Amino acid sequence: MPPKKQVEEKKVLLGRPGNNLKAGIVGLANVGKSTFFQAITRCPLGNPANYPFATIDPEEARVIVPSPRFDELCKIYKPASEVPAHLTVYDIAGLTKGASAGEGLGNAFLSHIRSVDSIYQVVRCFDDAEIIHIEGDVNPTRDLEIISNELRLKDIEFCEKALEAAEKIAKRGGQSLEVKQKKEEMALIERIIQLLKDGQRVANQSWTPKEVEIINSMFLLTAKPCIYLINLSERDYIRKKNKHLLLIKEWIDKNSPGDLVIPFSVCLEERLSHMSDEEAAEELKTIGAVSALPKIVTTMRKKLELISFFTCGPDEVREWTIRKGTKAPQAAGVIHNDLMNTFILAQVMKYEDVVEYKDDAAIKSAGKLQQKGKDYVVEDGDVIYFRAGAGKN
Repeated sequence: MPPKKQVEEKKVLLGRPGNNLKAGIVGLANVGKSTFFQAITRCPLGNPANYPFATIDPEEARVIVPSPRFDELCKIYKPASEVPAHLTVYDIAGLTKGASAGEGLGNAFLSHIRSVDSIYQVVRCFDDAEIIHIEGDVNPTRDLEIISNELRLKDIEFCEKALEAAEKIAKRGGQSLEVKQKKEEMALIERIIQLLKDGQRVANQSWTPKEVEIINSMFLLTAKPCIYLINLSERDYIRKKNKHLLLIKEWIDKNSPGDLVIPFSVCLEERLSHMSDEEAAEELKTIGAVSALPKIVTTMRKKLELISFFTCGPDEVREWTIRKGTKAPQAAGVIHNDLMNTFILAQVMKYEDVVEYKDDAAIKSAGKLQQKGKDYVVEDGDVIYFRAGAGKN
């Protein structure tokens, strides 16, 4: 007999990202964050001032998620309204050494990070005498270490406050459920404090579903998924070489294992953002490169294990974002709570069938329209019509 296939234990993910996904762009001052923000949103904020803390309040913009499936469905249904999936991006003020203790704009910076689902950390790997480096010279691994330390120190502070609050209730004694829960919470928080002191990130550990619920309620900075964006000069990006890349990879493998690294060039992306789509495509063809922006947006969704389903008709085609493993009633709830509370069934068409038949009636005649109940796990690319209780849909 062949050996039994081992079932890989699925890691329980932290956070509660959904249809309104939020990502913060962070890094030290003058590493290219604001210029990256301008390029990725195509909404120029004006030339970022060349000194630390030019961005004090987080600037916010919605970025359309590149989606060939959405584009194809719009061609098929020709709706009056087209609503693509989006990512809300925040340009957050530059961090400095000592931010956890309130240096520079530290406290404001760290509170802004707490509100996002995920982090893009921009790391400077280019030399430019005209753009001052806040630490004096370009040293990416030192910069990574500074940000890592500041976020961990702030999380330790958050944890110590949470531990103090839990301890007050636990000290009441007795056998009540609340006292028991707070004692368990204290044990978890003490573990988290120790791993933070050991230089580890909360996001890179494995946690039980119960632990995830507690950690989510604490909004820890190191519990957020992070994608490292390595900002190269245009020349280095095109030739795919830079003296710092190997050292950066070694640092991330050791200190943030499993997190992703995407090299890009803010200088190139900013230049392209001022061109028409046709001009940008021609420029990229000429220099033999590709824009990294679509990959940067879609990779964050994959990192958070997010998928899409679609609602389609002559009035509107819309792409909705949910986490992998979401059941039909909860997916309906992303549209409106009433749809979840009075859910009856989901009429599901597969994207491939819609593209093949190009007509709902033809799909139904071919027996491709599926009726699914409350236990159905929505799959990436499903086109769904939800049926709910009378007067609620």
